Amino acid sequence: MGGVVIGRDGVLGEARRSLDGGRPVLLEGPAGIGKTAVHRSLLDAAAGDGWLLLCCAPTEAERALPFAALADVLAPLADRAAELPPPQRTALAGVLLSGEVTEPVDERAVAAATRALLEVAAAGPERPRVLVAVDDAPWLDPPSERALRFALRRVVPRIAVLVTARSDRPQATPAPLGLDHGATGALLDRVTVGPLGVGALHHVLRAATGTALPRPLLVRIAEESGGNPLLAIELARAVLRLPQQPAPGADLPAAPSLRHLIADRLAALPPPARHAIRLAALSDVPTLDGLARAGVAAADLDPAEEAGLVVVAGEAVGFAHPVYAAAVRADVPTGVRRRLHRLLADTARDPDERARQLARCTSAPAPEAAAEIAAAAARQQARGAPEIAAGLYDTAARLGPPETVAEHARWRLAAAQCRYDSGDYAAARVAAEQAVEELTGPARGEALLLRAVIGWSADESSEKIMAIAERALAAAPPDTTLAGRVHAHLGMFEDAPDPARRHAEHAAVLLAGSPDDRPVYAAALMLLFFNEVRAGLTARTELLEQALAAEGEEPSWLAGTVPAIWWKGLDEHDRARERLHRLLNRAVGRGDEPSQHELLCHLGETELLAGRWGDAAAHIAEARELGEQYGADSAGVEWLEGLLLAYRGRLAEATRIAVEGLGRADELDDRWRLRIHSQLAGYAALTGGRLPEAARHFGVLAATVDELGLVEPLAQRFEPDWLEACVGAGDLATAEAVLERLAVRHRRLPRPWTTLGLARSRVLLDGALGRDPSDALGELAAARAAVPADVLPLDRARCLLVAGVAYRRLRRRREARGALTEAAAELDALGAEALAARARAEAERTGGRVAPRQLTGTELEVARLAAAGRTNRVIAETLFISPKTVEANLARIYRKLGVTSRAELGATMARGTGADG
Repeated sequence: MGGVVIGRDGVLGEARRSLDGGRPVLLEGPAGIGKTAVHRSLLDAAAGDGWLLLCCAPTEAERALPFAALADVLAPLADRAAELPPPQRTALAGVLLSGEVTEPVDERAVAAATRALLEVAAAGPERPRVLVAVDDAPWLDPPSERALRFALRRVVPRIAVLVTARSDRPQATPAPLGLDHGATGALLDRVTVGPLGVGALHHVLRAATGTALPRPLLVRIAEESGGNPLLAIELARAVLRLPQQPAPGADLPAAPSLRHLIADRLAALPPPARHAIRLAALSDVPTLDGLARAGVAAADLDPAEEAGLVVVAGEAVGFAHPVYAAAVRADVPTGVRRRLHRLLADTARDPDERARQLARCTSAPAPEAAAEIAAAAARQQARGAPEIAAGLYDTAARLGPPETVAEHARWRLAAAQCRYDSGDYAAARVAAEQAVEELTGPARGEALLLRAVIGWSADESSEKIMAIAERALAAAPPDTTLAGRVHAHLGMFEDAPDPARRHAEHAAVLLAGSPDDRPVYAAALMLLFFNEVRAGLTARTELLEQALAAEGEEPSWLAGTVPAIWWKGLDEHDRARERLHRLLNRAVGRGDEPSQHELLCHLGETELLAGRWGDAAAHIAEARELGEQYGADSAGVEWLEGLLLAYRGRLAEATRIAVEGLGRADELDDRWRLRIHSQLAGYAALTGGRLPEAARHFGVLAATVDELGLVEPLAQRFEPDWLEACVGAGDLATAEAVLERLAVRHRRLPRPWTTLGLARSRVLLDGALGRDPSDALGELAAARAAVPADVLPLDRARCLLVAGVAYRRLRRRREARGALTEAAAELDALGAEALAARARAEAERTGGRVAPRQLTGTELEVARLAAAGRTNRVIAETLFISPKTVEANLARIYRKLGVTSRAELGATMARGTGADG
């Protein structure tokens, strides 16, 4: 171990073993117990072993300084910032003050940059290990805390983490930085730093006081202090100040608390020294120069330094222990404290320091002070410290005189917006509702709009959000840009297409001439286009092009995914994929996890449709992990997981997800959940041969869509499957109605999936009605030829399956066998095991036999991942199967390919043997 720490060998050994093993360590215990000494000893040991140390030791006063702690942590990595993407590099410049900051600091980009730098450090070969160490984590400034919380849960265990925190109930209080949550929580080692024994205290007290106390007195001090080293030191000093040592059985100096003992020491200081350390304790970052401007001579601090209360190092003035600073502040009477804050404000050179001191000493309305405090709030907001800014804005609003109505409204709204930006939706909701109560006119409309956005972000009910947004519209003066912004948001909040498009249309008109509202205007155009399509109107693609031209480099969160959803609905996968990846890269650069989650889900769906199920699985798995990390609603991810399972033929698992999703939809009265999980339940039942059940689910889906007025549900393409279920269930009347419904969708907006679905459905219905399907089979072949093989491979293969069955029933066995053999091959290539098995079974009914490919679809995906070096666990997570299933697949793969190791498998896959079959 590093520097000598008396009596802590067990704690040091446990902590170091955990750090060596990649387990984060939390040292916890009451104030003064010696956590910092253990922390420093561990750092010394790690430095001696060549570890890279990224450390900070925040103080209570520094909580008001945004990113102060993070700057300390990242300082050793500052030269690597140039390797980061531009948004992260720009944001980090504001943290490290390493360059000119011309834009507000994006806190999400700071968090992403922190993670990126830590990953760069972990990957570097020059150091055996990287250690992030935070002493007194509860004093982290909020922006630093959020950035480190975001980054650490993503880099553990590759990076070691050591944190200390004061706790009177170790093991029972929540761990700082979210270290007790998720995967990190499963690894966390909480090490309690307990009391010292008499022998250890003897060495500690002798080193601190220069005196060896008699053992009877030492035992009494140990008992009175509870083994707390700092309290024992203060007791020993109090005893040594007595004219003579207490006799056996006599009382020791009264010690109701450590703070009381320190107060006694403060009272013993000369008045100039007491005044000096009071100013130091009330300063955010005390320095000799700053104290000199307040009239404190450097010599005034000497008695406090000699007493061990403060430490002067160069210009910096610090307290020997955080408890000392807290005790000093607690000892200052209220009136004296206000005067001292005023003195510090009047002598401060930094405008933010002056504003903070003004906020602490001003109680009556003061317009000039309010303006200064509001200006400081704006600077803190720009620096990425929204909580600090919110408090300052509230103070400015409180101190503004009654006649400053406009400023009061602006500051109240800014405070609520800052709390929303910080992610504290509960506090933001309270602040926005308070603003709604206090404000009138347009300002009240702004407050209501913000309240609606908060509700949307916090997953409140759509009815509640819509009601609040309607109140915002009523408060906004007609024909103003505020009304336009409210209409744009209503266009997104509203699920029904007709009212949504009316709101979007109003927004587009009202915002067209407002340069400041350009992103929202572009979003309004996209929402207008999108909801016109959903309402069954002709697609005005010129609106979409106009919106894309207007949005600039930063699409609005209101509608940025609309173009990709449109192209995905048209089966233009390349265009959808390019848009989604571009937006995803921006979201990653900014650290915007909610947007990343949404975009990964859209990418997963895109790749499912495109038949790239391995890529889809990777996107869905990443969305699942991300959502679990930040607490996203999992409904969309679960639906996509269910679809992938159903496509692959794992129908029991897919059905379970659908049933749970439908139950949740009923519980929440959520029509969107009802739609997506009805579709999943119907497809799983159809593929599993439960045709009446499938028809029932698709019927519920259709009724829900119709009730909403959703004429064109772009993302839901269910009519061909519904018709197939109805035909199989013998409900031909409904099947004919479904065919007409599908034909109308196709005439309105021809797409590859409607082309294939319509042709496939006509073959099925002709056969069921006893009509000769020969013409329909010809149309089906033409439709399949018109759709490229890489556009909708599952739909194309299902067309062959339907054609093969129809040919068999026409006794055209050669054509039937050819179609079914090709269908089995295409379905195997996709990994659609249930449908591939059905194709082979149908082929056998023709009198022939279709041999399975050398590797099934799942085996092929397992083989490719294993050949690429993925572990069984990673393969299981990627493909949504268990590790045992991976092992079983690998055993079959080795047997079929005649290999005995992953190295041989890699060589075989590289030659294409496994893929060619």
